[in-house]
Amino acid sequence: QVQLVESGGGLVQVGASLRLSCAASGYTFSSYTMAWFRQAPGKEREFVATINWSGSVTYYAHSVKDRFYITRDNAKNTGYLQMNSLKPEDTAVYYCAVDRDIVRPTPTAADFDSWGQGTQVTVSS
Repeated sequence: QVQLVESGGGLVQVGASLRLSCAASGYTFSSYTMAWFRQAPGKEREFVATINWSGSVTYYAHSVKDRFYITRDNAKNTGYLQMNSLKPEDTAVYYCAVDRDIVRPTPTAADFDSWGQGTQVTVSS
């Protein structure tokens, strides 16, 4: 059974940085594509970043490109999202997700089978 637990969210000011973590258990983490999505109040869940099983291929949403960086440490069964230069519009609940399928440039939430519970990120101006 796949289990994902996000951590690292919080309340920060504009321009700050945060690093989210996604701890995985119950399966072979290194076999799965991983992604981060986010959902703001009243909005649909949107793609943020994704990474292939080895970490050699990454894709980002245009809104976060060159500010956010997705990485993974398969030895630790953990994925990360480094978020820099945070903006108020980055405020959302952030979710990690995994799937056995190949990495896609612009995945949707429907492409992922397993999800964490989410961690709140609030950027205050």
